Amino acid sequence: MTSWLKGELLGRGSFGPVYEGISGDGDFFAVKEVSLLEYGSQAQECIQELEREISLLSQLQHQNIVRYRGTAKDGSNLYIFLELVTQGSLLKLYQRYQLPNSVVSTYTRQILDGLKYLHGEGFIHRDIKCANVLVDASGAVKLADFGLAKVSQLNNIKYCKGTPFWLAPEVINPKRANAYGSSADIWSLGCTVLEMLTRQFPYSHLEYPVQALFRIAMGELPNIPDTLSLDARDFIIKCLKVNPEERPTAAELLNHPFASSGSSWKSGSPLASP
Repeated sequence: MTSWLKGELLGRGSFGPVYEGISGDGDFFAVKEVSLLEYGSQAQECIQELEREISLLSQLQHQNIVRYRGTAKDGSNLYIFLELVTQGSLLKLYQRYQLPNSVVSTYTRQILDGLKYLHGEGFIHRDIKCANVLVDASGAVKLADFGLAKVSQLNNIKYCKGTPFWLAPEVINPKRANAYGSSADIWSLGCTVLEMLTRQFPYSHLEYPVQALFRIAMGELPNIPDTLSLDARDFIIKCLKVNPEERPTAAELLNHPFASSGSSWKSGSPLASP
């Protein structure tokens, strides 16, 4: 990207703010701006993390994963150019609308498609949540913010990274498993589906994130309301098996009734606003 202009702030991801941008050819994109000055003595580690993210993104080609478009450096700032996904995150979307079961099902199926591809390529995301899943104007869902993603070699990742309320028990408490792998993303997916349906973070009744970490490490599930549909509850419960070996894979979950029920949604059905 040789000639471009920075536009409005879209949000914040791992490492820094994300802006809209426009190229010299009039093409729009998202740009993640990383100020290396903010990291001081850790700048080199930051650069290595970013190079890993860039390397990862450049390998991924899937309709449900945000497309990487290049990088640029300007003084102490590093810029990562990404596909612009116009409607923002699922977090922003459910804050505007009460999403019906069928829409959540449609989005869930697309997230599963992205995870099936990602896991098949030997990667795990490690930070699946509504804030890191984007949706465009046509309803296409895309996994974003791979700042924590890492190559999974024989499920040997032993680092506790991710957002507390969505973390799997084995990520917080290594004693539950020697390491963790793609099944940790499935736990986070269960929390993400719960988040879309309830419009609340999992464990939202707790005042501090450290309280959630303690509860999750002990194997305590978030509250799953009885008001959710039977298919939705069953899907979430299957994702939230405390033993990671008991969780289905993304490919298996694509066959779950909840993940296939979105096709019944009529495009003319109104969505309730808050």
